[in-house]
Amino acid sequence: MIESGESLAELLIHVWHILPFALLFALPVAVAGGVILFWLRRGSLASTLTVLVLIPVGATLAGVLGVSGFMFTPALTTMLVVCLLVAAVTVPAAIVLGRAIARRSVWEREARDRERAAEASRRELVAWISHDLRSPLSGIRAMAEALADGVVAEPGEVAGYAHRISGEATRLSAMVDDLFELSRITAGALQLTLSAVPLRDVVSDAVAAQAPLAEQKRVKVLATAQTWPVVAGSDPELARIVRNLVSNAIRHTPPDGTVAVQVGVDGGDALLSVDDACGGIPEDEIGRVFDVAFRGTQARTPEPSGGTTGGGLGLAIAKGLVEAHRGRIGVCNHGRGCRFEVRLPLAAR
Repeated sequence: MIESGESLAELLIHVWHILPFALLFALPVAVAGGVILFWLRRGSLASTLTVLVLIPVGATLAGVLGVSGFMFTPALTTMLVVCLLVAAVTVPAAIVLGRAIARRSVWEREARDRERAAEASRRELVAWISHDLRSPLSGIRAMAEALADGVVAEPGEVAGYAHRISGEATRLSAMVDDLFELSRITAGALQLTLSAVPLRDVVSDAVAAQAPLAEQKRVKVLATAQTWPVVAGSDPELARIVRNLVSNAIRHTPPDGTVAVQVGVDGGDALLSVDDACGGIPEDEIGRVFDVAFRGTQARTPEPSGGTTGGGLGLAIAKGLVEAHRGRIGVCNHGRGCRFEVRLPLAAR
């Protein structure tokens, strides 16, 4: 027993005699704790922290009991009570802290994954859009040089070149508009002015705007409704959602096919679906339909029919705009093609 008033040399001698007994009883507890930690290495962080707290408390108890020879004197009893009180306080604290740290770790890991995915998406977008922008620019430059050098002189040919230059310029302008809209969405700079918007007007305007493309592709566009709901939204953005979906459906529907736009109400949501006749989307691609610059085709040039494959941004923009309206958008294979379904909150009455 260490007495008060002992010299440092006497204290060190007592420590030297106590050390083997303390190690003899404390080390097995520490080793057992290490084994338990190894077993829990894939478990929850709260469990790991609880064991980490219990190891020193248990080792202290074992060492004190071993050195005392299991003789329960008042001093030993007091020591045991103190250790138990410490364990009663630290174990719940370890559980609470472990859960908090685990939640933070999961959030940080998910944030890193989202950041990596966003960075990969940005790199892919830059690579794809660079190609898309370069193609029409090269065509415009070549045709402009041919006109400037007098290679093309016949009035009919000049008019044809001018028409093609105008078409490529229109394509470039549409791609730049899409990039600007997508940048607003991804940067969180999109500010919506919500009001009560009748879906009848939005759908009829969008279908009318896509009529020339439908006629060129020889695709019939039908719009039907069980009822025409009024939604809480921004008219220009809602029009763009429907226009992008209908345009996408027309581009992927073969000639003499039909694109069906259906509107209704489901619970507290307005339901808008666009069905096409694309033949369905492969299961390994259906989860990527709303990814930026995804087209489901390797083609990077205008279609032979005179249309365009687009910049691969229309569906990504539609998804961003729907979510900005606190709505939901999804896609599934349906019938001879696929169905894009949009749910938007109804306007308060």
